[in-house]
Amino acid sequence: MSARPITTVKTVVTDIEAAGTGIKLFTLADPDRWELPPFKPGAHIDLHLPNGLVRTYSLCNEPADSARYVIAVRREADGRGGSRALHDEVGIGDVIGVSLPRGGLEPQPRFGRYVFLAGGIGVTPFLSMARHLERTKQADFTLHLIVREEVPLAAHLGVLVEEGRIIVHRTSRAGRPDLAALVGKGGPGTLVACCGPESMIEDFERLTAVWPAASVHIERFVAPPPVIDPDAKPFTLSLARSGGEIHVRAGQTMLAALQEGGIDIATSCCGGICGACKVGWIEGKPVHRDRILSSYERERYLMVCVAGSDSDRLVLDL
Repeated sequence: MSARPITTVKTVVTDIEAAGTGIKLFTLADPDRWELPPFKPGAHIDLHLPNGLVRTYSLCNEPADSARYVIAVRREADGRGGSRALHDEVGIGDVIGVSLPRGGLEPQPRFGRYVFLAGGIGVTPFLSMARHLERTKQADFTLHLIVREEVPLAAHLGVLVEEGRIIVHRTSRAGRPDLAALVGKGGPGTLVACCGPESMIEDFERLTAVWPAASVHIERFVAPPPVIDPDAKPFTLSLARSGGEIHVRAGQTMLAALQEGGIDIATSCCGGICGACKVGWIEGKPVHRDRILSSYERERYLMVCVAGSDSDRLVLDL
């Protein structure tokens, strides 16, 4: 039984560039040099690596650059293996399947100013947005890049640094800057966004807790630890389109139950931050534990990797 087609696009690695200590830029293109599916600034793609791993990366290039996808990958020696595989095993000419792009930040007329806070390699999704705003002149922006010393992707950030659009804060010289001062007071016409280490994101979340949700955007590298609910009860998933039923055991994830039932679900982070396993829900009381869906989206969708249910029966659009 299949829930929905899992669409991947065949790409070939056309360039690999050293972009800082332990960082490589990978350029992916259609084998026949056709345009690739469109994307929003800073959107994500899942790479289906030759060793079977699936990993999510932000696109560094901007949407107008439609003939390629560019991702920056920092080699994590103690990571889950995706970055090591890309650095050590993938070369120019290799074929890699990628998902359709999802997420990102599409400029909106109501925002006349953007403030981006990036920690190290967390600059990648905002580089795409900065390039887009610089080209289109749709809004003003400032990107605060917090690093220990070395600037990642320095060759690609240089012009924006010289123009004062990117402000580099080196913690080895002056400590970590005051995030509140960087974020500012905001306002209805300002959007603030953050991507970096979890401690930085937690501080950012506290600072912006009273801001309108639509004015705050967060990108995460790593999924938070799974939430263990000691009072979890079994429930039933009713599949509206296929007519089937899946029973979820107490403490079992919705994703695991669906997979046991033969339902094909796209997955990547398995921690509620990448958006790969988004599924529509129709009836019931889902418990949302993801870090990516907006309050509006949660009225229609859930992330099956982390979502639970407060009702005995939950109807999914599958």
